[in-house]
Amino acid sequence: MSFRLAAYAVCVEGGRVLLARHVTPQGESNWTLPGGRVEHAEDPFDAVTREVAEETGCDAVVERLLGVDSRVIPAAERTVPGGPEHQNVGIFYQVRIVGGRLRPEPDGEIAESVWTPVPDVADLRRSSLVDIGLALAHTLPATGHVAAVPVGGLIQH
Repeated sequence: MSFRLAAYAVCVEGGRVLLARHVTPQGESNWTLPGGRVEHAEDPFDAVTREVAEETGCDAVVERLLGVDSRVIPAAERTVPGGPEHQNVGIFYQVRIVGGRLRPEPDGEIAESVWTPVPDVADLRRSSLVDIGLALAHTLPATGHVAAVPVGGLIQH
């Protein structure tokens, strides 16, 4: 099994959420939250603000920890054919944008970042991370845990 620890930014302001459009090398795209892999010896708290800056061009500050999501993606559902099953542990933070300007990720896989009205998210092809982050931000569960988000249709791993 492969493993990834990642930190994700949930930024909701004025009924809109900041989303990033991820484009694979094969040209497929879906919407996700800004964020990504926690580097070796990096604190996830620092990783989330680094990832927001890299992917969106904006400066962010963490306001609170929202929760942690752990999911196993079966080998048959992975986007990388022939890979083993994969566990992703995502740490979700509520962040606030304090500066910068939205732009594509230089030499990266984020083609654009946009403020999207929360009701419009349901019509987007998106990562399950978006739904998890929005559920955490909406409910603020004391345990920091929400029910698993079913994958299928417009919702991808």
